[in-house]
Amino acid sequence: MRYRELNGIRFSVVGLGTWQFGSPEWGYGREYSERVAYELVEEALSLGINLFDTAELYGFGRSETILGQALGSHRRQALIASKYAPIVPLPGVGRKHARRSAARLGVEEIDLYQLHFPNPLFSLRAEVAEFEPMLHAGDIRMLGLSNYSLGAWRRTQDSVSFPLWTNQVHLSLFTRRPVREMIPWATANDRLVIAYSPLEQGLLSGRYDIDNKPTNLRRLKREFGDRTLLAFRPVRQVMERVARSYDATIAQVALAWVLSHESVVAIPGASSVEQLRSNAQAADLILSEDDYLDLAEVAQRMWP
Repeated sequence: MRYRELNGIRFSVVGLGTWQFGSPEWGYGREYSERVAYELVEEALSLGINLFDTAELYGFGRSETILGQALGSHRRQALIASKYAPIVPLPGVGRKHARRSAARLGVEEIDLYQLHFPNPLFSLRAEVAEFEPMLHAGDIRMLGLSNYSLGAWRRTQDSVSFPLWTNQVHLSLFTRRPVREMIPWATANDRLVIAYSPLEQGLLSGRYDIDNKPTNLRRLKREFGDRTLLAFRPVRQVMERVARSYDATIAQVALAWVLSHESVVAIPGASSVEQLRSNAQAADLILSEDDYLDLAEVAQRMWP
């Protein structure tokens, strides 16, 4: 496993996203939340993965609870990132939510606490500044953002006196917007971009095609429509060629493309221990510049 250092803390470049823990919409079933999730956390730690991402919205708190229980006595090996949904961020509300998240996780300190999304009806500065006392008290180790544009990240950072260390955004071979400006800014300012959906919820895993679509709610998404799956075929051909040259899988190539960028870590989910192991192995796959550009070019033609 490779790591990126931020604020004196090491982040595994491949983390584990836990949206699916306790969330029935993924269609994984009861056994996943009661057994598989625990196996995933245990295996992740053994593979050197230390970044675990969750949120109060995931399973309405169930993801945090399951993650906390699964970590158990191994808490010190983990870097826990959770998120607050500022739906009505009145004064004091955010701190209450942070304490509830900590209680569900079974921790006294949340390593990275992130605003899940900006609320345009409220002051971004006020939403973030509310957590300053918790930083000073040691209840939160680091503060970060999620789904903020670069402009909003910079403006909010300029308005407070403490670092907003991270921004968790959608980043993949098909969602490349952060590559142009956000990642260079993060690198220049000692910040970190956390990539969610780096496999586009399975589209870039090589598992699905026009004859084999997801059976859960993902089948309704644009990414799994007939037009997209047909257009994906030339991209898949390039991904397969690159994968063969590295004795890797399509999913590992997709993750390696994301991790080719400085100041980026990725938090793919996993439906099984086997998939988790495959994701972890992508940390050691370093694409050549030609392969990186070939992938970007064919993806650009399909999905500008």
